[in-house]
Amino acid sequence: MASSRTMIQRLRLRGGTDLYFLEAAFTRFLILVLLCLLLAIPARGAPPRILVVDVVNVIHPVTVEILDRAAARAREEGFDAILLRINTPGGFLDASRQAVERIVACPVPVIAYVTPSGGRAASAGFFLLEAADIAAMAPGTHAGAAHPVMFAAQQDQAILAKATNDAAASLRSLTARRGRNPEAAGKAVTDSTSYTETEAASLKLIDLVAADTAALLAAIDGREVSRFDGSKTRLRTAAAELTAYEPSLSQKIQVAVSDPNIALALLLLGALGLYVEFSSPGLIVPGVAGAILVLLGLSAFTVLPVTWTGVALLVLALGLFVLEAKFASHGILGAGGVCAMVLGSMLLIDSPAPEARVRWSTAIGLAVPFGLITLFLTGLVIQARTRKVETGAEGLVGAKARAISAIAPGGRVLVRGEIWNAHSARPIQADEEVRVTSVHGLDLEVEPATAASGGSHDQL
Repeated sequence: MASSRTMIQRLRLRGGTDLYFLEAAFTRFLILVLLCLLLAIPARGAPPRILVVDVVNVIHPVTVEILDRAAARAREEGFDAILLRINTPGGFLDASRQAVERIVACPVPVIAYVTPSGGRAASAGFFLLEAADIAAMAPGTHAGAAHPVMFAAQQDQAILAKATNDAAASLRSLTARRGRNPEAAGKAVTDSTSYTETEAASLKLIDLVAADTAALLAAIDGREVSRFDGSKTRLRTAAAELTAYEPSLSQKIQVAVSDPNIALALLLLGALGLYVEFSSPGLIVPGVAGAILVLLGLSAFTVLPVTWTGVALLVLALGLFVLEAKFASHGILGAGGVCAMVLGSMLLIDSPAPEARVRWSTAIGLAVPFGLITLFLTGLVIQARTRKVETGAEGLVGAKARAISAIAPGGRVLVRGEIWNAHSARPIQADEEVRVTSVHGLDLEVEPATAASGGSHDQL
């Protein structure tokens, strides 16, 4: 009897221990589930993040670099999309092709938006608009006119036709893959057609017209887009957190000086500073500033399509200014230098876009003052070289002196406050005015002042 009670007590004790362990395990499980839910709630409720990149002014290699780094940042920092705000007159053909490649290969969806009202996505900008996953325009904007343009010297019809057909085929391929209208897009290249935002929307060249960025992001939220590689992505853009892409210091400097007018001004001002330093060694400041400006100007021309004709004319202009300093051409060489500099400035940049070329006003406004300043400095150098020596022994030749003793043939004279031994071929009385004709060591050769014609008016 006692043994049976003991066994029952042991079973109860063992059952209570098992129940305790079960309760503890269940409690831990509930705590783990609650922690997972708490961690999931903020992640699920976090607003989408969009990286905003502004594509303005002329499209050039710096634009490609900005798009490349923006795509890398979007991938590394987990952005949901990239928003391109476009307002450009176009740009260089090679740069636009590379920019399209960056957009197509971007790891996150790209939303292209032509803004603000009055803005445009012309020429190369139209390619960027059609390459994006979402293409949108603000009211009052326009896009298109993507026909390749060449200079008159390059207007070979066969080459122009090839470039046009190639650009049209590329644009048709882009729009077809994006589900847009390839025929209307091709006309922007072959016929230079430009479309307003309503025309582009009705022809299905863009996906929508949005009044502002907030309206655009709200309208496309939840929309499924087909990436260029065929994958499907659903956009999360409503109430998105916008982060502006901040270019690096190098990119800011390149963008600032990539304007051909600014680049040319930097180059000419730098050349003028170096010329001043070479003309008057020891000033230091003009030489240092000139070297910096020249390097900045040359860095801008590394991203611009420079022609050798323009470079040769600018070098010729500098050569003519130098020759003006060597030969008395009565300004003919200097005028030729100004003309060569104006023509070289106009032909320096090989771009069909007017915004990417040097303006006439800039070329004339820089060449004329540069030529005048160079001629003025050259004149100062010539005067300095031809001016009579005023110091040292050579400076005494021609100076007036006064005999402080009779000179027959030797004596002493007072010249510029100093007493010198003097010799003369003709007798000279004391206190008579004489003129120095030569210097021999510490002795002067003099003659009566009345016996010389012209000369210096130095004081005694």
